[in-house]
Amino acid sequence: MRNPPPRVPHRPVPNRAADALAPAEAEARFTAELASVVAGARRRAHRDADTQIDTAHLLHSLLETDPEVRAVFDGAQLARVLGYLVQRSIGYGLRWQGTVEDSGALPVIRGRAVAGWSPPAVTAMSGALERAARRGAPRAGGVDLLAALASDASCRAVEVLERAGVDSLSLAARLACSPPPSRQVS
Repeated sequence: MRNPPPRVPHRPVPNRAADALAPAEAEARFTAELASVVAGARRRAHRDADTQIDTAHLLHSLLETDPEVRAVFDGAQLARVLGYLVQRSIGYGLRWQGTVEDSGALPVIRGRAVAGWSPPAVTAMSGALERAARRGAPRAGGVDLLAALASDASCRAVEVLERAGVDSLSLAARLACSPPPSRQVS
């Protein structure tokens, strides 16, 4: 009879998405505009009596704060997207109140949650940091976050974009293959 192989102790797998949002490390990797977006999203979530920042909060703050992101959309698209976001607290967004955004894009955050953030928002922020790193940029910016948001087809931000007539697949594809653009999307 052979002896069984020795047991290797289980070591937890690092959670890059959750670790990326550790306040000191993450904020050091954001542009000033993106740090302002996060602060705005946090205020918006608090004002809406939401327990977590979700991707719609991030999108709303992103469009209000970052001129590079606004330049991605034509005037009519921007107005429609902002219109849907403003209606969030008085219209269709009421069904979101009291619920946790979970697009299914990240089935489990390896046992760790980031307090005050929905799982898709954590994924989007992590995606923004990764996109900036792939571009060789020292800091993630607003267009990096927009690209990450647009690539999660079932998050709340994409729902808003689609309702406003923005083709999120086209937006994600255009942003994936280009540096921060100044062109408009359809």
